Amino acid sequence: MPRVIACFKYSIDASELRIDPSTRKPVVEGAKRKTGDIDKRAIEEAIRVKERTGWTATGLCVGPQAAREAAREALAMGLDEVYILSDPAFEGSDTLATARLLAAAARKLGDYKLILCGEMALDGLSAQVGPRLAELLDLPQVTYVRKLSVEGEKLTAERDLEEEYEVVEVELPAVVTVTREINEPRLPSLRDILRASKKPIVYWGAGDLEVGADVVGEKGSKVKVADVYAPEVKRKGVIIEEKPAEEAAEELVKYLLQEGVLR
Repeated sequence: MPRVIACFKYSIDASELRIDPSTRKPVVEGAKRKTGDIDKRAIEEAIRVKERTGWTATGLCVGPQAAREAAREALAMGLDEVYILSDPAFEGSDTLATARLLAAAARKLGDYKLILCGEMALDGLSAQVGPRLAELLDLPQVTYVRKLSVEGEKLTAERDLEEEYEVVEVELPAVVTVTREINEPRLPSLRDILRASKKPIVYWGAGDLEVGADVVGEKGSKVKVADVYAPEVKRKGVIIEEKPAEEAAEELVKYLLQEGVLR
C-alpha cells in the first residue's frame, strides 16, 4: 500500500516559556511540550491525502519517550500509525542530524509516495529539515505549499512566495513543506480518541535505523549552540512633564517619530 508520511516535532511550547530574570536564560525544566501548529497542518494534510487516495498515513517524530502524547493526538486526528525515533544517541540533533534520522526511517518504511513537513518548527524557525530530508532521499522538493493535489503519479502544488503565488507540478515521490494556510486541523471526536488507543505507536532507536552514532545527536550535528539567552531590554525612561497637554502630546509624537515607533 502506498504511503503518505507526515513528519512532526514534539517540542517546547515557546509561547509558555519563562525567562529567568537573573540569567536571562529560558527555563526549560517543567516547560510544556506540544506538536507545533504548522506540523499539525502537515498531519492534517496527510490525512486528507489518505482520504482522497486510500494510501496509508504514517507519522514520524524525532523526540523523547514522552512524545507518545503527541503521537496519540496525531492518531486520533486520523493517522494510521506513528513511529517515534527516540534514543539517547539522538539527543542534541540539529536539523541535519534530524533529517538523517527521518530519512533512515523513511527508507526503512519504504513505499512512500509523499512526505509532508511543516515549513518550520516554531521553536527553531530554521525551515531546514524538509529541504535537507529531500536532498538526503534524492527527491524533488516543494516548499511553502498552501494548496496541493495528487493525481496518479503527479503532485500539483501552489506555493506562497509572499509577493505572489506559484503553481508547480512534480513527479512522485516528493517532499513537501506546508504553510499554516494550507488547512485547519480537525478536532478529534471522543470516538476518534478511543480508536486511537488501538492504533500502533512504534519506537525506533539507534539499533533499528541504519545510521551511525557519528552522524546523529551532538556528534553528527554541524550547528553547535554555545548559549541561549533573552536580549536585555531597558526602558529609556523619557518623561515629559510640566507642560500643557497639547505641547506634551506634540513632543511625544516627535519623539516617537524619531525613534521609528511612528511613521
